[in-house]
Amino acid sequence: MITLSGVTYGYSIKSAVLEGIHLTITRGQFIGLLGPSGSGKSTLIKIIIGLIKPWHGSITFDNSSSHGSKKITVGYVPQVESVDWNFPVTVREVVGMGIWNQSGSTPWLARNVKEQVHDLLESLGIAEYDSRQIRELSGGEQQRVFLARALIRNPDILVLDEPTSGVDYNAREKIFGILNDLNVKGMTILVATHDISGIARRLPWVVCLNRNIIAEGKPENALTETILLKTYGLSDITSTHKKD
Repeated sequence: MITLSGVTYGYSIKSAVLEGIHLTITRGQFIGLLGPSGSGKSTLIKIIIGLIKPWHGSITFDNSSSHGSKKITVGYVPQVESVDWNFPVTVREVVGMGIWNQSGSTPWLARNVKEQVHDLLESLGIAEYDSRQIRELSGGEQQRVFLARALIRNPDILVLDEPTSGVDYNAREKIFGILNDLNVKGMTILVATHDISGIARRLPWVVCLNRNIIAEGKPENALTETILLKTYGLSDITSTHKKD
């Protein structure tokens, strides 16, 4: 579905955040992008969804089976921490932003869009919050709202940046269960995470990243102590095991 070849990028000419990235994402995969803070996970996601262009290398999309359309559609779920919660907006409005260009010439959601939003929120177990201000919700509930905003586009691939960061165990399990169900139904999913035990070890495929790709494969092969030490460094691995 997506192929990255020799992708290099940085925010300063003197230092590359990503260097020589070669990665292939095939249809129906559920991939975990694993690495410490500053490893380039969010930057790689921004390149994949088209927010930034790499300095070097290329990213290509195979559109041959994209629901008969000309372009692969991508659903993006950002980190909750990156959202400005001072902006007054309801849950329904946030989800509707995912298909704002289908709502007609007025700023209000069309009736059919409202129905789509309600059905999606209901499937995610948060329909009762549709008229509430999103800043009033818990972290896990907010994540599900942004997941709904991404899913309402019926994307070919769902890309999530640290979807379980800052949420409790129950919220993490709900989010993971939703993602697993979507993948079973055929959706391609790429999730960036730093959670080794709670998320990464439970995925079918993981990519260990720290500026370049350290390793990729099934968790039992890619998450060995040697590879994790190379990805995170000794101090980070020790602290991670203590938390787990």
